[in-house]
Amino acid sequence: MELGLVPLLLLCFFISISSAEFSAKVGVNYGQLGNNLPSPSESVNLIKTLRAKRVKIYDANPKILEALRNTDLQVSMMVPNELINNISSNQTLANQWVHANVAPFYPQTLIRYLLVGNEILSAPDKSIWFNLVPAMRKIKHALKIHGITKGKVGTPSAMDVLESSFPPSNGTFRSDISDSVIKPMLKFLSKTKSFFFVDVYTFFPWASDSTHIDLDYALLESTNITYTDPVSGLTYHNLFDQMVDALIFAMKRVGYPDIRVWIAETGWPSGGDYDQIGTNIHNAATYNRNVIKKFTAKPPVGTPARPGVVLPSFIFALYNENTKPGPGTERNFGLLYPNGSNVYEIDLTGKTPVSEFKPLPQATNNKPYPGPIWCLVKEGANNSAVAEALSYACSQGNQTCDPIQPGGKCSKPNTLAQHASYAFSAYWAQFRKAGGSCSFGGLAVQTIKDPSYGSCTYPGAKI
Repeated sequence: MELGLVPLLLLCFFISISSAEFSAKVGVNYGQLGNNLPSPSESVNLIKTLRAKRVKIYDANPKILEALRNTDLQVSMMVPNELINNISSNQTLANQWVHANVAPFYPQTLIRYLLVGNEILSAPDKSIWFNLVPAMRKIKHALKIHGITKGKVGTPSAMDVLESSFPPSNGTFRSDISDSVIKPMLKFLSKTKSFFFVDVYTFFPWASDSTHIDLDYALLESTNITYTDPVSGLTYHNLFDQMVDALIFAMKRVGYPDIRVWIAETGWPSGGDYDQIGTNIHNAATYNRNVIKKFTAKPPVGTPARPGVVLPSFIFALYNENTKPGPGTERNFGLLYPNGSNVYEIDLTGKTPVSEFKPLPQATNNKPYPGPIWCLVKEGANNSAVAEALSYACSQGNQTCDPIQPGGKCSKPNTLAQHASYAFSAYWAQFRKAGGSCSFGGLAVQTIKDPSYGSCTYPGAKI
């Protein structure tokens, strides 16, 4: 009997190792919010040059799914946020969605994960929160009806699903979702052997508190900085592990200690606005190379709370996407420029030694820019939208737009762009420290060149 068990045990061992190696392969997020991006077929070829083994798309784009047919790339696709409410109460609609968007491509396109929405639990519309898990159940049942047995269902969450993440052992889900959404979701993920998909960006906590968080600790570059959790006793060598373990402890706290974690997004911006610290190619390349090295380590390193456990992952993102809204960082997470060239050299297998990459440019903005910075109308902005934004800016604060009123020092030239640029700068100078932004729905751009002229002085934001 004992001799007969040896081959079986060896087989299980090799299957386990093979599974770990397979799961550790790094993928890339293929966003499409750009008006100058390569075609799906060109994009698939570029994904292959990055040596990615997985790809995640944020919809069910049939052209992309067709381009992925008969490749070895595992695919994660997404049910749009706007369909969740309807699908949650309508199995027929879920069946129709799977029939129209998944079945025509499966199994030749290696669709493995159906993600229901994106960061739903961060959405301001709370009504959708409570429809998320019912929608996940219905999509899972629709896959079963269509015989798609390899497809797992999940949903990506941002780290703001936690109300406490420090120390990691104190990780706790937000009280407004813990019992009503998270527990049913974890029950579903446990029953279906799926993953908790989470977006983990060390850039954001570092950028918001760079005086207390060491940059190298955020970049996974530190060799001599550690943090020991006073409750768990676990020692941390980087911020990424702290963030992931906070989620793991939060799941344990509500009774689900064993749900697997999938890093749905992680990355670092290679550019941004003048007031965004640390947004440069040096940091972006350093972070992504280091985190890929972590993900692909053999044997797997895991995190302090789960040592030796594989973390499947997607790097964000394939391209710099020029139509993404928000601050400049949102348009600068790409591994590639829209023309297909590398922002910096990267190998998603983690096999290329850093010494074989070209030297990186020195980081020049790891300290806050002191200012002033001005906020002007972006060239080519829609006039009617600019007029609305001008009206909004002038309605805020104290005497924000007095100088552009008739007879004011900045009233001439009397053009929409001139008046709106003054109003945007005046608004931002007053409200930046209170959370105001130089965005205005994508209509504005920052500058460090003083636009003042003659007796007209533009207020500038101090950092």
